[in-house]
Amino acid sequence: MTQEQWGQLRQSLLGMVGQNNFTNWIEPIEFSDIRDGVAIFNVPTSFLGNYVQQNFGDLILHKLAHSGAQVRRVQFSVAAASPARANAQPGAKPTAETGTAQPARPTAELLPGAPLDGRFTFDTFVVGKPNELAHAAARRVAEGGPVTFNPLFLYGGVGLGKTHLMHAIAHELSARRPDLNVVYLSAEQFMYRFVQALRDRRMMDFKQIFRAVDVLMVDDVQFIAGKDSTQEEFFHTFNALVDQNKQIIISADRAPGEIKDLEDRIKSRLQCGLVVDLHPTDYELRLGILHSKVDQFSEQYPGLVLADGVLEFLAHRISTNVRVLEGALTRLFAFASLVGCEITLDMTQDCLADILRASERKITIEEIQRRVAEHYNIRLSDLLGPKRVRTYARPRQVAMYLCKQLTSRSLPEIGRRFGGRDHTTVMHGVKRVEELKVQDGQIAEDLEMLRRTLEA
Repeated sequence: MTQEQWGQLRQSLLGMVGQNNFTNWIEPIEFSDIRDGVAIFNVPTSFLGNYVQQNFGDLILHKLAHSGAQVRRVQFSVAAASPARANAQPGAKPTAETGTAQPARPTAELLPGAPLDGRFTFDTFVVGKPNELAHAAARRVAEGGPVTFNPLFLYGGVGLGKTHLMHAIAHELSARRPDLNVVYLSAEQFMYRFVQALRDRRMMDFKQIFRAVDVLMVDDVQFIAGKDSTQEEFFHTFNALVDQNKQIIISADRAPGEIKDLEDRIKSRLQCGLVVDLHPTDYELRLGILHSKVDQFSEQYPGLVLADGVLEFLAHRISTNVRVLEGALTRLFAFASLVGCEITLDMTQDCLADILRASERKITIEEIQRRVAEHYNIRLSDLLGPKRVRTYARPRQVAMYLCKQLTSRSLPEIGRRFGGRDHTTVMHGVKRVEELKVQDGQIAEDLEMLRRTLEA
């Protein structure tokens, strides 16, 4: 088969696939040779080759056979250089046509995702008891081998390392398997691209591009809750990728079953893989993170003296958010460098007075609910649900009592957080627990244990 014959065959494909598909997908490919019944084509990227293979491969094979060529299958290979196209278009400007026809980096051009932070790698991730399972699961996925659990769902509070792990996976996969099309983006970006496709009437392009990725990573998926159209498209994209055995990694601030206004069918699919909780950091992990940051700052601020006990003080006082913890240490080193003084405990308390006040332990209603559900070995949905059987009603009353005692929230607000209950229901629950803790030693013991756990 000659280049002239391939040119004629391309014109015939143009009439069958349409101008848009032809410009984007057929025009960039170059006929190379036919060997042992295999028609070999050169393509600018593996992404484009895979897409053409999946969507137009059979059509091209049919046309080749119809033209008389002895071809059993077609093969698309990335050429080291493409002189034919370079000579054909010397000094070509990046027009809309050539830009879509030659996606040099599909992830960056066809499907721009969120930029990856170079600091967020596995080497800089400090592993401790609260996050060791999440780290091990992320490592396994980053190896790029056979898909073992799909999807991988990471959830936890703010500043516990979800985004760090997702960036680390993307970095590792890009290094190990540069041939894979890895896309990392936030749920907000997914929604934006969906809305943009609707507005531009390019939904088929949106569907095709997202279904062509090898690894899809969506951060903060809770933001699509309540957005019905986006949820539906995410649902279909999720199913299409799972059917193709492509890896999906999702993160959120809570477990799939606890995300309000998320469709049940999406919740069930998110729960069918490995769901991993990143627990709040303990003292040892926070101290390890601080030591890791100090090693980095020592190169940036040579000569600065850090007094004994400062890191231990910070690890003890700032316990809720790792980002706040790292920010506090950054401020200390910057201040000491500018002023030219030693980082002492007194200086730390003066410099970080606002952060230390804001970081004083504040127990939330959500935390109480989660702890009580874990203590009594029931699901959080049952604790908040309408069922009135004693198995659920008693823990619910205990949780209401603790919310009244350990938070400053009003009774109506507590009631709203317990499935929209009336404040009189909360009053009754509190009063009942006060009576029971005098009569029942087990209830009193449970209350004391839960209080110690929450105030730790």
